Amino acid sequence: QVQLVESGGGLVQAGGSLRLSCTASRVGVLINSMGWYRQAPGKQRELVADIISGGITNYAGSVKGRFTISRDGAKNMVWLQMNSLKPEDTAVYYCMATDMGWHAYWGQGTQVTVSS
Repeated sequence: QVQLVESGGGLVQAGGSLRLSCTASRVGVLINSMGWYRQAPGKQRELVADIISGGITNYAGSVKGRFTISRDGAKNMVWLQMNSLKPEDTAVYYCMATDMGWHAYWGQGTQVTVSS
């Protein structure tokens, strides 16, 4: 089992920055990838960024150059540094982790609101 706890969401003005954190607590599970997804009202959940073992990262085109994902594998933590935030980045952000069998685990979500 893997439990994910996010923090760092909030309200920020357009152009501002936020840093999301996620800690994975695991029992008998090796974590493979970790990442962030988001879901805006009325929209499907979408990938924001993820990072797999070995440090390979993947970003949605809409956040490239503005967001940076990082991970501490030893501590099972992942962060998302979000700069130059836009109103369209407003969403609930979810931390996600996969095990070695690519089973996905999800956090409870943290709200990010960007005002114009």
